[in-house]
Amino acid sequence: MTAVGIDAMEIWTGKLKLDLAETFAPAQGDDPGKYTKGLGLHASSFPDVHEDIVTMAANAAHRLMDRKGLEPEDIGRIDVATESSFDNSKPVSTYVAGCLEKVYDGDFHHANKGERKFACISGTQSLDDAYNWIRAGRNRDRAAIVIATDTALYARDDPGEATQGAGAVAMLVDEDPDLVELSTEQGFGSADETDFLKPNQQFPSVDGKRSVNVYLARMREALDDFASVSGDIHPDDYPLIPFHTPFPGMVRKAAALGYRHITRDTEIEDELAEEIGYQPVPDAYDSDEAFYEAIREYTGALTETERYQEWYAETIDPTLEISRHVGNWYTGSVHIARAAGLKHARENGRDLDGKQLLVASYGSGAQAEVHAETVVEGWEDEIAQLNVDEQIRQRYEMSFEEYEQIHDVHNHDAEADAEAFTEPSEEFVFDGWGRMGERTYTYVS
Repeated sequence: MTAVGIDAMEIWTGKLKLDLAETFAPAQGDDPGKYTKGLGLHASSFPDVHEDIVTMAANAAHRLMDRKGLEPEDIGRIDVATESSFDNSKPVSTYVAGCLEKVYDGDFHHANKGERKFACISGTQSLDDAYNWIRAGRNRDRAAIVIATDTALYARDDPGEATQGAGAVAMLVDEDPDLVELSTEQGFGSADETDFLKPNQQFPSVDGKRSVNVYLARMREALDDFASVSGDIHPDDYPLIPFHTPFPGMVRKAAALGYRHITRDTEIEDELAEEIGYQPVPDAYDSDEAFYEAIREYTGALTETERYQEWYAETIDPTLEISRHVGNWYTGSVHIARAAGLKHARENGRDLDGKQLLVASYGSGAQAEVHAETVVEGWEDEIAQLNVDEQIRQRYEMSFEEYEQIHDVHNHDAEADAEAFTEPSEEFVFDGWGRMGERTYTYVS
């Protein structure tokens, strides 16, 4: 069976930066630790005046194709996942293809194009679609480009405002990949939920506490479902576990739940029992409330153990290094977590050849997916090509007044105009409106 997976990836972050501790917190009258320690975020990325979900997606895809020496004829499918779409009919992928056709001799008229929507998990669903398309033999020796692109804006003074972010991740999906091979086994947890939604509106309506609980419940179901087809899951089997990361503080909760879940009835639980006891079981309690309180107490004690903290520092924390500085990218968040983890491994000389990642995606509404990815020999060469650190360093740092201005520019309901803060170079830019109200784009060399 021919391996199928991610051959290469590229990241494009919004070109503006909002420092949460130095700029946002003082303006809100908040302690900076509310963001840096509570949420685990230091900064957010934003699109400049000439940027949007199309330009970020097209720029990431262009860099990917150029680096891999690809032409349009090599690509048979372009899938875009986003929850920031501005058209209810025309998919973002057609805009992206139109942009790319401005810089290549060929065209993408032969390529299948689509747009996926299921909140943040749609980036992983698009990856699944491309994988299935190739495994079914319908690709005709062509590769797929999967792009997750979002501008994650909240209404001003919304509790989620500090988690905002903007950027795109482009992934080349092909046979015999050079980065990771996707597993055939998947696990799902899905239910009809109203934790986070946008009913004909740009900014989300969020039930924050419920959203956290739904995220954790669906993740637990997906872990169980994955284990039912892959066999027992052991924490030592996975050197990195990239999670959907709306903000790193959420991952701290998910990691604790996951670790507790997959160490149950293992030698790890036996060893930890000497320090914190065994995990509570429902039959030992008179009510669900008492059981859940015992679970909370056990989980709190678990996270204070040296064994858990060492596991978290090695397996989870490296995957958060990018998100801390760019915020939530919705559909792209789990994919920058993968990139961050692999990047950290390369920089620290970790040997991941043939090792497996456990990738945990989530989308509100709600669904979680867990699958494994095998790291392919030579992955370091692919990860070395990422220039995300340079992009993060080169962002324009906004004052709070400038942030307010750029927020209005990207608010569909606000009439705002502003000069760009950065000078575009060798990139696609938004340049105005067409005769039917469509957005138009050009390439600035």
